[in-house]
Amino acid sequence: MTASTYLVTVSGPDRVGVGRELFAALTSLSDRGVEISDVAQITIRGALVLCAEVVSSGPARSEIEAALAGRNIRGEGITATVEEVTPSEMGEGHRLLVTFLAPRITAGQLEDLFAAIARTGSTCERIVHLASYPVDCYELVVRGADHAALREGLTIVAKADGLDLAVQRAGLHRRSKHLVVMDADSTLLQDEVIDLLADECGCAGDVSAITELAMAGEIDFAESLRRRVALLEGLPATVLDDVRARLRLTPGARTLLRTLRRLGYVPAVVSGGFVEVLEPLMAELGVDYLEANHLEIVDGRLTGGLVGEIVDRAGKAGALRRFAEEVGVPLEQTVAVGDGANDIDMLSVAGLGIAFNAKPVVQDHADTALSVPYLDAVLYFLGISREEIEAE
Repeated sequence: MTASTYLVTVSGPDRVGVGRELFAALTSLSDRGVEISDVAQITIRGALVLCAEVVSSGPARSEIEAALAGRNIRGEGITATVEEVTPSEMGEGHRLLVTFLAPRITAGQLEDLFAAIARTGSTCERIVHLASYPVDCYELVVRGADHAALREGLTIVAKADGLDLAVQRAGLHRRSKHLVVMDADSTLLQDEVIDLLADECGCAGDVSAITELAMAGEIDFAESLRRRVALLEGLPATVLDDVRARLRLTPGARTLLRTLRRLGYVPAVVSGGFVEVLEPLMAELGVDYLEANHLEIVDGRLTGGLVGEIVDRAGKAGALRRFAEEVGVPLEQTVAVGDGANDIDMLSVAGLGIAFNAKPVVQDHADTALSVPYLDAVLYFLGISREEIEAE
């Protein structure tokens, strides 16, 4: 006898014992060839939708309905339906995770996204509301055969509707150990360290102008760094402590780092800034992996030079690879977050590259971009909900 597939749907006001009654009814048919192949449930404000997909080599639809009735599932506003389905109705292709966020997500934005999904012949299997503050964030599980067309269509809608969007493959790797590598200046920190040092020596204008050219990719980062550091010649080394005390973390930075460590992820910082300023701060924040430049200090003063190789665009990507090897994770399980042109190689190498409030040239090389000012929004692209973030 050819097996048939049925979708059993229980819906209505949620109450204690509904799930037990459904599965008891299906258990009563198990010795006659009824097997569960999939289960899903959602409850919103006390309204329940519980679905079980079953494959039956024996009982027909009427017998499954009779088993449900015998368990008294129906009643008190609850309905239970049984519908025969075919493989084509259950969708084809592989699953993708679609995560999108904004200060507030409207019905119109959702309409546009679901229209883009439909245009590629894809279907949404699940919707999870990851956060409602400080941003609104949803994650969809989408099944479709043409992933390239789906990504392109969703990206066009996201840009037009002002949504930050990431499209990733679904799988168990999502919650395995990850390495999360962040830039420091203007990413983990609100400040540019070298600009604060320039304030101390009265050359802020000159340094800031060179910084802007470098971050926009208009001049070579290594050369720009040498020129900026040369302007700091003669500063007393004690200024480094003063600058560190002035540093401001980006909103959500402590939450991001605390959550990553608690959930078993490994945070790291790769910076074009300076070890002498960053290392004590990273120790305070619990970041064990740091790569940055070394200032030359002689007789308690900055010489205007650097020691060792410069951590430039290529150096950042190399540090990410090295950290991944030391931590023991493949590159596809690495995440890079940055804002400047010298982060482009790092963002491209990582399994997921996130441009954080970055210029267009950087966004073009990243997998996704965040335009909200909260660094812990990175967690949503890892599938971590606000509830998990706030759990002790």
